Amino acid sequence: MPRRGRPGEFELIARYFAPLAKGFSGARGLKSDNAFLAPDPRYDLVVKTDTVVAGVHFLAGEKPEIVAAKALRVCLSDLAAGGAVPFSYQLALSLGANWTERWIAGFARGLAADQRRYGLALSGGDTTSTPGPTTISITAFGHVARNRGLGRDGAKAGDELWVTGTIGDAALGLLAARGKIKNTFLERRYRLPQPRTLLGPRLVGIAHATADVSDGLLADAGHIADASHLAVHIEREGVPLSAAARGVVEARAPLWANVLGGGDDYELVMAIPSRNRAALQEAAKAVGLKITQIGRFARGAGVHLRVAGREVRTPRRGYVHF
Repeated sequence: MPRRGRPGEFELIARYFAPLAKGFSGARGLKSDNAFLAPDPRYDLVVKTDTVVAGVHFLAGEKPEIVAAKALRVCLSDLAAGGAVPFSYQLALSLGANWTERWIAGFARGLAADQRRYGLALSGGDTTSTPGPTTISITAFGHVARNRGLGRDGAKAGDELWVTGTIGDAALGLLAARGKIKNTFLERRYRLPQPRTLLGPRLVGIAHATADVSDGLLADAGHIADASHLAVHIEREGVPLSAAARGVVEARAPLWANVLGGGDDYELVMAIPSRNRAALQEAAKAVGLKITQIGRFARGAGVHLRVAGREVRTPRRGYVHF
């Protein structure tokens, strides 16, 4: 039972979420318990579910627009890593006891803004209450040419390891959000990831394997290596840093462990055969995205980190959920 003065489930859906489904006929105005996605023989349907939990994946008191954007973007990052173009998503929203309609309105505004940004629409989901923290699960749908989707298991010995953007901003930004360092740029990078949805589909036919940097650079490059039964060698000096991140690690060298293992960057790591290097550079240039080669895959196993030409013991590999 909703508290007095609060709208009920179906009122919330009609008021805040049905408008997000406009233009997507398979949603049927969110008046059905099902969504209807028309199959297309030219494409594979790519599906990803992610969950974010208050106090775990976003800070207590975070603006609802930011929460909505992060919840959606972490899913879109995985679709980008698969080479997929997003077109729809479903939302399962479990609201903690102290929710307000004002929070819901802000959350819906955040979703609407990102729908316009990334070209997709809501197609269904569920809304409920929970005695625990607010929990948001999003299932995103994308499409990729039949049998052309990218995964972690296709890397070959000799492939180059490339990464988009800059690494470590989010991990350092979490420290900023918790008041342990001061840097508004890094804090914003933690709060608002930028999924590489424009580059991802262009990697089909160029990359052998891909992953997004959600758990940490060492962890996610390692996931590709493990799935491909290879070793990956990374040069720390090659890891691209923003000016803000470089300033932090130059002042506090131990924070390199956060940069390499902290996660939440949502950049892409890619195994690229050398013959496709120019095609990768052209694809990145077309979408205005910086890319950097930071290592190579080879026969063997594990993640091998080199600093100033010497292999060192890797710091924490990345975020561990359990």
